[in-house]
Amino acid sequence: MPSVGVKLYSVFFKFLLKHRLQNRIQSSGDESSSDPFGVTTRPEESVAAPNPLFTDGVATKDIHIDPLTSLSVRIFLPESALKPLEPSTSAGVYSESRRSSYGFNTGSSSPEAGSSDVYRGYSPSSSGGNSRKLPVMLQFHGGGWVSGSNDSVANDFFCRRMAKHCDIIVLAVGYRLAPENRYPAAYEDGFKVLKWLGKQANLAECNKSMGNSRRPGGEVKKSEVNKHIVDAFGASLVEPWLATHADPSRCVLLGVSCGANIADYVARKAIEAGQNLDPVKVVAQVLMYPFFIGSVPTQSEIKQANSYFYDKPMCILAWKLFLPEEEFSLDHPAANPLVPGRGPPLKFMPPTLTIVAEHDWMRDRAIAYSEELRKVNVDAPVLEYKDAVHEFATLDMLLRTPQAQACAEDIAIWAKKYISLRGHEFSY
Repeated sequence: MPSVGVKLYSVFFKFLLKHRLQNRIQSSGDESSSDPFGVTTRPEESVAAPNPLFTDGVATKDIHIDPLTSLSVRIFLPESALKPLEPSTSAGVYSESRRSSYGFNTGSSSPEAGSSDVYRGYSPSSSGGNSRKLPVMLQFHGGGWVSGSNDSVANDFFCRRMAKHCDIIVLAVGYRLAPENRYPAAYEDGFKVLKWLGKQANLAECNKSMGNSRRPGGEVKKSEVNKHIVDAFGASLVEPWLATHADPSRCVLLGVSCGANIADYVARKAIEAGQNLDPVKVVAQVLMYPFFIGSVPTQSEIKQANSYFYDKPMCILAWKLFLPEEEFSLDHPAANPLVPGRGPPLKFMPPTLTIVAEHDWMRDRAIAYSEELRKVNVDAPVLEYKDAVHEFATLDMLLRTPQAQACAEDIAIWAKKYISLRGHEFSY
């Protein structure tokens, strides 16, 4: 059974959450509560500032990627990305005084912990192909659709942990919250980030090819003037950390609680998009205690309806705030992964690791979804953690527990099957 501390904190957590959900429901009827631009964090949320220093082995930065909405991402770059492929030929790649095509100094190759050097990235065309490419993980936080954020203290800690354990670049998605933005806003935001990642890869490649077309001495042919106007414009849009270090052909989706529902939606949209997403390829997804529900209750939904932290009545309130009133149904495709006609066919889904907790009333439906994936030969294991509760690996007070640490290690072991580059000197 969970500890006494967890039980007491759960009582306080549910009391506070119920109060906030009821306030949101009361305000959701007000037309002024609708906000197309949206919000990605609440005033009561404790947030962690971005830190471009590798003080704990991971540097972070925030990017607002959509001028029409509040959609943003926080990039988590592990220090291992700075290790060149061939140390013997890497001289000058990370030169302190080198000026990149992005218009700033590149910084040193391996900033020490506590160093004052801010890592800004450098031009792909000037790196000589020696930069180390890492896979990319899109991470979607939890919070029952109405709370949580990609820059919260807890989410920042979790994403740093995943970046180091998996040796991967993490993009934590700051999607729009309900009720200001109901379904499908959060889902569309998730897929928009995946498309943005593809655009970044294409812009970086364009910038690299344009940079290589310059003649010796920096001269530019008259016929190339227009190309370099495009090049300069493209360079201003390229995110240097991703341009230099990201390999979008090895993309993993990871969702926490309701974020797992978003991850599953993004995976399905990626299948439907096919080659239109090139060079982005979703190679695997991780669903951590997904926020699934349905009109016909499962065994765990009956026996554990009043479980820790997120009980069934409060989750239904959250769904009422997320789904448009005219679409509300516990068998909505966003809520129930097992409803008929939910495309594309499951056999096309990527390998899917599902994390469930013993004392989570939503566990049975997540397990059932995993079973359906395995029936069509998708690699879809389930890891169940004993004496664990919903969000046992991502909730602020539980992040440093042995179970949370073990869960991160288990995810890394499984994910590396699909993101490793076997046969190369920098393979995992």
